[in-house]
Amino acid sequence: MRNAAQHQETLERFVQWGKRRDSVRAMILTSSLTTSKAPVDVLSDYDLILVVTDVHPYFESRAWLGDFGPVLVVYRDPVLLERGHEKFGYVTQYEHGLKIDFTLWPVDLLKQIVADPQLPDEFDAGYQVLLDKDHLTDGLKPPTYTAYIPKPPTEEEYRTRVELFFHNLTYVAKFLWRDDLIAAKYVLDNAAKQEDLRPMLEWRLEIDHQWSVKPGPYGRRLKLWLRPDLWAELEGTYVGAGIEENWEAMFRTISLFRKVAIEVGECLGFAYPHDLDRRAVAYLQKVKNLDRQADTFA
Repeated sequence: MRNAAQHQETLERFVQWGKRRDSVRAMILTSSLTTSKAPVDVLSDYDLILVVTDVHPYFESRAWLGDFGPVLVVYRDPVLLERGHEKFGYVTQYEHGLKIDFTLWPVDLLKQIVADPQLPDEFDAGYQVLLDKDHLTDGLKPPTYTAYIPKPPTEEEYRTRVELFFHNLTYVAKFLWRDDLIAAKYVLDNAAKQEDLRPMLEWRLEIDHQWSVKPGPYGRRLKLWLRPDLWAELEGTYVGAGIEENWEAMFRTISLFRKVAIEVGECLGFAYPHDLDRRAVAYLQKVKNLDRQADTFA
């Protein structure tokens, strides 16, 4: 875990840096480091909003990033409009382990945020004002810490997720039959699992925790919250480079998805589409058994 004293020292460095720059009018920390409930460690990011008089000098030169240490790599967002005002961001990894996601806002954008009756999600998830030279943040509402918690799906969303899952698997089967390993693993591990299975797993864990958990992007906190038996089954769907083992992984993924989707449906009063499942699995098995030299799908 990150040492509390080191954390406070880092925040103080941010504040002192902002005080020395006249163009920096406010500095706001957001995300997990603003709440004691979120798991943090030595590699946790600092999400820092810099409210400045003019964002363009910070966009035109990256030299100021070096004030926080030797930069290893950086990604810069393009200048975008939010509420009619230009903003952009730098995702910055430093050689000594510090990672800062800077977002540059003009003063007028913060004024609009403060005047809005509802906090944006990034603030409602938690924020901490580190510096405010002009009392710009005095009217900011307190966070509810409920942003980014998944909400119960509608029946249509539930059924669509099931259908998209099996639709993605038709591509997995096609690519495995063709011996296109990279394409097959991309669709299985990214599209089918990240886009379809992960939401279903998150709905399942939210049911267990009364819709109060923030799983985090990419499923990075699933192991912390998911039922151990489901996590063990999920681990079993990740395999190596063999075509046959990826066929097996696909069918294990179906078994896990089916189990979780049925449980979610029963808890929310939705009927699982067993007929679609049966027909889709039959199709996938047929592709698996299809001769590699076949010229008809029979």
